[in-house]
Amino acid sequence: MRKIYVAAHVYMILGLISGLFYREFTKLNDFTGDSQLSVVHTHILALGMLFFLIVLALEKLFTLTAGTLFTAFFWVYNAGLALTIGMMILRGAMTVLGHQPGAALDGISGLGHITITLGLIFFFINLGRCLPANEKAAGSEMHDVRR
Repeated sequence: MRKIYVAAHVYMILGLISGLFYREFTKLNDFTGDSQLSVVHTHILALGMLFFLIVLALEKLFTLTAGTLFTAFFWVYNAGLALTIGMMILRGAMTVLGHQPGAALDGISGLGHITITLGLIFFFINLGRCLPANEKAAGSEMHDVRR
């Protein structure tokens, strides 16, 4: 559980730093156009901090860390997010500095997205396995909405 909290906390710090970097880097270079740096802040906060806070709540409810795929999910998702965010920062910085990113950068960015997707697949399989087999096993009553 602590590992999930630390991940959320680290992403919160990185998200805030990336927002500061975007503002100062574009101001320093007198850049007024659009670049991927403008969305790095929100990507880190949403896909990093908020996502892991949700995972933390689900861990409390369903003990996700006991599942066999949790470790694979955690490291694969984080690796994919790091690769994706790193490529966004590189592409954004190149744009601000007046350089044209090449096709290789797009390919590496795509690998980051594929890795995040693989991590999410591990997450949902693990979550499904950690859920109770039926609602009565979880102690809740099913209500028939057709009444």
